[in-house]
Amino acid sequence: MPCCHADFAAVEGSDRGFTVGMPTFTFGPGVLAEAGDNARELGMKRVALFTDARLRSGAYVATVQASLAAAGVDVTVYSECVIEPTDASFQDAARFAADGQFDGYVSVGGGSVIDTCKAANLYASQPAEFMTYVNAPIGAGQKVPGPVKPHIACPTTSGTGSETTGIAIFALRSINAKTGIISRRLIPDIALVDPTVTATLPKNAVAATGFDCMSHALESLTARPYVRRLNPAKGISRPVSQGANPFSDMLATEALKGVGTFLVRAVNDAADTEARTEMMYAAMLAGIAFNAAGCHLPHGLSYAVSAQTKTWHVDGYPEGKTLVPHGMAVVLNNPSVWRFTGPCCPERHLHGARCLGADTRGAANGDAGEVLALRVIELMRATAMPNGLTALGFDLSHLDALATGAEPQYRVIRNAPKDVGRDDLKSLFRTALSYW
Repeated sequence: MPCCHADFAAVEGSDRGFTVGMPTFTFGPGVLAEAGDNARELGMKRVALFTDARLRSGAYVATVQASLAAAGVDVTVYSECVIEPTDASFQDAARFAADGQFDGYVSVGGGSVIDTCKAANLYASQPAEFMTYVNAPIGAGQKVPGPVKPHIACPTTSGTGSETTGIAIFALRSINAKTGIISRRLIPDIALVDPTVTATLPKNAVAATGFDCMSHALESLTARPYVRRLNPAKGISRPVSQGANPFSDMLATEALKGVGTFLVRAVNDAADTEARTEMMYAAMLAGIAFNAAGCHLPHGLSYAVSAQTKTWHVDGYPEGKTLVPHGMAVVLNNPSVWRFTGPCCPERHLHGARCLGADTRGAANGDAGEVLALRVIELMRATAMPNGLTALGFDLSHLDALATGAEPQYRVIRNAPKDVGRDDLKSLFRTALSYW
């Protein structure tokens, strides 16, 4: 298959512009207490505060509620958000939002909570049949026709970057795979990013979300260049995620340096405040980067893995249900992908590996994919990640079903630096079965 990465060299008929959408963000200890001032500035008087059952009675929600109350904002709490949301949980949240007639939204939680809030806000503000806005070809992929209500996002995990993106991901039960909704209108107006919230995160959650952050940055760095993207639309129709570009490169680079230095420390020592703070910052940077550039194969493959795993549980996540943390599903496909895409843009793969702490001295371009893959495997082993998809119960008999789940993920797999067919997808899953 042809490769298509030549940095940002002009190509005939290309669109030389790229657009970056991002929220106003405040990063630092204690910023959750600023929710009320920001809500008042945005004109909010009656808000829905989205969270999950675990966080509902905790300090972070209490801090945000108190701040909103002090600002004279009426608050109704919705705590039915589920980890790894589905089309059903999105629709439940949307009904709550529509019934409440809110003039603003606040989310306090991880990516699942923030994404649920985005979807609820969308369907309450711009009502439509559920599949209308879902990414094509799975859904209709229609453009959001008008504004949604203001949204203040307060992340409590260090990896998803959802507080900075216009993307909401969910599992669509009818196809047994994940998909999502993407629109600039879904980008939260304000992100309040308080790194102190990560002090109470279980180590497995720090690892899984940290690898999501890492993959966001690596995928942004190695995505198809924006001047060669497949969607030729310009102006206000330019896609949200547009391929690798100079802005996303800069942020992805800094995020990867943070991951390489601090991920293992943050996972293995909850008292390492510096490491957990730097991972929160890296997650925010990587979120802005991948919102602008887009993800590609690791995320596209992960959606099938998450939805098709039959029996799996990780300590620190909700009991009683099979659940593969999103970042875990993503990283389990990483080494396989980098060995596949390395020849397309070897200098970018080597750059990513260096940022993550790999010694690339003497490495030739032909080694790039392997060098990056091996560094990711080192980080996986240092943080007790599973050894490939076999650990989750997959084997050679599942390759067809996994490829079927990944194949319609056009938004991401077509953003890869290399064209990908069904046989390629099966091969990628095959080589992701085990790594050591």
